[in-house]
Amino acid sequence: MTDSTQIPYLLRAARGEALDRPPVWMMRQAGRYMKAYRDLREKYPSFRERSEKTDIAVEISLQPFRAFKPDGVILFSDILTPLPGIGIDFDIVESKGPIIDPPIRSQSQIDQLRPIEPEESFPFIKEILQTLRREVGNEAAVLGFVGAPWTLAAYAIEGKSSKDYRIIKSMAFSEPALLHQFLSKLADAIAAYACYQIESGAQVVQLFDSWAGQLSPQDYEIFALPYQKQVFDRVKARHPETPLILYINGSAGILERMAKSGADLISVDWTVDMGEARNRIGRDLGVQGNIDPGILFGSKELIRDRILDTIRKAGNRGHILNLGHGVLQKTPEENVAYFFETAKQADKLLTVSV
Repeated sequence: MTDSTQIPYLLRAARGEALDRPPVWMMRQAGRYMKAYRDLREKYPSFRERSEKTDIAVEISLQPFRAFKPDGVILFSDILTPLPGIGIDFDIVESKGPIIDPPIRSQSQIDQLRPIEPEESFPFIKEILQTLRREVGNEAAVLGFVGAPWTLAAYAIEGKSSKDYRIIKSMAFSEPALLHQFLSKLADAIAAYACYQIESGAQVVQLFDSWAGQLSPQDYEIFALPYQKQVFDRVKARHPETPLILYINGSAGILERMAKSGADLISVDWTVDMGEARNRIGRDLGVQGNIDPGILFGSKELIRDRILDTIRKAGNRGHILNLGHGVLQKTPEENVAYFFETAKQADKLLTVSV
């Protein structure tokens, strides 16, 4: 039997072990707030090159690990990465975001989508994850991530980022059978892609349904939740021991419904109090989060107080400390460093402050 102290700290928390302090990492912890990343971006301006070339993606993934020693190192990639594997190409344009042209809006386009073959389409994902596992050892858990069916469908149907989701909602309410077909095909592909990440070395996988918070609770249950569940059920059938996290931005109104998805942990944004979130989803599920990223522009005292408040409310079992969304651009790196330092001393600080 493996000594639990040899298991990465984040993995122990994700499996429900009671710990002296919560493990800590940050969504978007590799990115534009870091000078090291901006310098590398100057050399490699194409996002897809940065995320799909093994040596570059590994370097970017490890930049925050070297700087801050988080308990989790997440694969540097994009939620749209699997789309070309089913026949939907995309580009990422700096300052504009993802572009899918032509967007997916017809039965014939959906009929032409092919089953995903991750080994053929994304060999770089395996190389990146295997390298990260070797680099970090047991010092951190390696996280993989995937986009959820609703969010990927929204990008593919809108053709780009959207403020009102008019086109996909129009399809949802006027051609629901067409959208359901697309969502189910995406769920199958995402599940296969998540399993591939696990088989390549990911120890935890987070599902981002970034745009599901734009749905009413009723429509979340129709168009998002069943397909999140389809992904989680298929992954769990092959990898029952791998913890799965669900994150939705703007999720305060649907937390209880998220708990029905099959996720092991619910990642909570900052629009809900952590104590209330715990009560609403139940103590059987783990939680992640949920510091407002804007706090990192505040004083060290404020950062410390918010960290300790969140930890107290989350309790000592099944909590991964994180932001409620990604690190914001221009966040001072010294404040990110202080966030990690404080989180790792939380057990001592809580004892002093009681």
